[in-house]
Amino acid sequence: MNKKGFTLIELLVVIAIIGVLSTLAVVALGSARQKANDAKRLSDVKQIQTALELFYTDQNSYPTSTNLVLGSATASSVCLDSSGFAATCTSPDASLYMGLVPADPDADKSYVYNSVNNGDSYTISVDLELGTGGFDAGFVTATESGMMQ
Repeated sequence: MNKKGFTLIELLVVIAIIGVLSTLAVVALGSARQKANDAKRLSDVKQIQTALELFYTDQNSYPTSTNLVLGSATASSVCLDSSGFAATCTSPDASLYMGLVPADPDADKSYVYNSVNNGDSYTISVDLELGTGGFDAGFVTATESGMMQ
């Protein structure tokens, strides 16, 4: 009896190996997605900081708002013009510093802007999932001096 083919045990071993490898791949991709979201968050905050510095150069102060949720679909501010953060930037005579304030990639999270000392400085808070760019998971605060945890 010289039959060709695979035994049931050989097939089960191969299926088990494929299952383990696919589980590892899914876990690795989930982690990569979180790190990519964290990198986007840091990049977004740097863009907002640049727009705020342009605003400060022209206005001699930062926008005076507290606990302002930036960029999300439910946020009250989606752009930055000469009047500060606004829901819409439609005024043709207003200087536009940021036409669309970026939103957090996770709909349940947001960037929060706070004015300090009536526009002398500011803070932007962002919540990182895993951490990236030298920052650990958790809240990172951006100011005109840079970012810190």
